[in-house]
Amino acid sequence: MWVLLGIAVLVAGFVARLNPLAVILAAAVVTGVAAVVAPGVGVAELGRAALDTIAAFGKAFNDYRYISVIWLVLPLIGLLERHGLQERARILISKARGATTGRILLAYFVLRQISAALGQTKLGGHPQMVRPLVAPMAEAAAEARLGDLPDAVRYRIRAHAAAVDNIALFFGEDIFIAIASILLIKGFLEANGIMVEPLQLSVWAIPTAIAALLVHGTRLVLLDRSLARQTAEAEAGR
Repeated sequence: MWVLLGIAVLVAGFVARLNPLAVILAAAVVTGVAAVVAPGVGVAELGRAALDTIAAFGKAFNDYRYISVIWLVLPLIGLLERHGLQERARILISKARGATTGRILLAYFVLRQISAALGQTKLGGHPQMVRPLVAPMAEAAAEARLGDLPDAVRYRIRAHAAAVDNIALFFGEDIFIAIASILLIKGFLEANGIMVEPLQLSVWAIPTAIAALLVHGTRLVLLDRSLARQTAEAEAGR
């Protein structure tokens, strides 16, 4: 019966319109303390139960803190975009000599692949890098060289920006030995009777990553010429 005190705390806190997080934490502590209430249990044991409950909350937050970080980062990126992050990126690239769409995307590809190979897979990504920075910079470089871009060209640049992130991450992360994809490959091979070590998979991922860099890098080098031709054809067809 004492355990139900936590529900009473919840109801009272919500009726009083107190901070929901504080109410939930208080209800959890009350429930944790009430769970040890029994004949012969002293104040020291009750205090220890309260501390253990709070410690459990702290451990859960520490173990799964990346979930909270995601919800903090996304509004931050939206706030930066609202105050001109994309515009600043465009201005910066428009003033850079020699900057082209292909070169910018190739530079990001190399950085993304190297960081993924070192296990830093969260340094890039579509919401935090491609949309607010990489794609606007690539578009600005094309605008500086080609003028006003048709929608088809603009969307093609954005697609290439997203593809660069995907390909670099996909072929770069397998080089890092302590990554989920390596463990998945190892488990699949072992299930089919092929015994390999994670280090072997990591080492053999290096040639694949280099091949991906060469193949997609060539596509990006040729991208500027293709965009110029597509823009000219669009203007001629107007």
